[in-house]
Amino acid sequence: MNFMSDQTINRFQVEYQYPLLWGKDIFAGADRTLEDFLVGSSSALRPLPVLVFLDAGFAAAWPEIAAAIVRWCQSRGALLDLRAAPQLLPGGEACKNGFSAPRKVLALAQKSRLCRQSQIWALGGGAFLDAVGLGAALFHRGIPLLRFPTTTLSQCDSGVGVKNGCNLNGVKNLAGVFAPPAAVINAPAFLTTLQQRDWLAGIAEAFKVAIIQDAEFLHWLAENATALQERKLPVMTEMLKRCAALHLRQIQYGGDPFEFGSARPLDFGHWAAHKLESMSGFSINHGEAVSIGIALDLKYAAKIGLISTAEAKFCQQALKNCGLPSKSQFLLKKNRAGKLKLLEGLEEFREHLGGKLHLTLPNKLGSKIEVNEMNLEILEKIVAELE
Repeated sequence: MNFMSDQTINRFQVEYQYPLLWGKDIFAGADRTLEDFLVGSSSALRPLPVLVFLDAGFAAAWPEIAAAIVRWCQSRGALLDLRAAPQLLPGGEACKNGFSAPRKVLALAQKSRLCRQSQIWALGGGAFLDAVGLGAALFHRGIPLLRFPTTTLSQCDSGVGVKNGCNLNGVKNLAGVFAPPAAVINAPAFLTTLQQRDWLAGIAEAFKVAIIQDAEFLHWLAENATALQERKLPVMTEMLKRCAALHLRQIQYGGDPFEFGSARPLDFGHWAAHKLESMSGFSINHGEAVSIGIALDLKYAAKIGLISTAEAKFCQQALKNCGLPSKSQFLLKKNRAGKLKLLEGLEEFREHLGGKLHLTLPNKLGSKIEVNEMNLEILEKIVAELE
């Protein structure tokens, strides 16, 4: 019998699910959001071993949060076993540069003798959740992670997705995994201490998804620009919920949650954004970079006839009214060959996608089209116009 000619194809499916929950005073008062989730979870291990990691910037703005978490867990001793005091790690994009943060998560998880039924909780911004999430995904090949996003950007975009990762060799998210969290628990009250730049950052991601998926939401953003910029929390909460729902709809129904294919609809505006972040040494935050990337791609879409010039200007003015930028000094930076360094971002996207460029552009407001090339001469003219 020729066993070499035999072929066996094994197919199996794994169903993923995780709730996105909205609470108020998560670790105080009568809020039962977290407790109800834990009681209803499938884990048979009681008390449940838990480690908590705090974004240092968030902890500084909320100096009582660590003690509140300890009290909350200790008062539920039959349900939870907090294995160590909440651990502070640096937040911001710096925590994603290299493997320092994931290594610390791995080391403490091992020291605390966590098992695969344990949980890691991460409270912080999107970059912090990415880095801690990578550590949780690597420990024992992955243990449940609860995300508590604490920025506008993470509550409506990065914190509700399935990605974890770090930056390496100057490349954003060069190392990472797809690992859905066990749950995402948003508390808009955490946003009240954000600096203005961080408050505005999530608005850019809302424009991103509205421009290509939901024209009604786009007009709502334009109408509420002043309220958003002036930090009206009920308006921001509605924006976050609508934006998060659109992101989750893409993950759930888009057909490619782990991005095995090449289409990246939720990366509209991001080929330039990622490059601007790295070019600036991350002095431009992600939301600001996305806003500039959106402005660039809107003008390009208008130049090639996908949308009108008036539509592009409408979106750019709405971004401006929210306090978001459309240009940066780094747009004009040249490489050694005298070419715009920004355009290297296109090649980096092409390489990331396997050699063929796939970019999403608006094809009338509220809908999208995928393109495989961008005209560099047009882009150079647009950069000059933006400046």
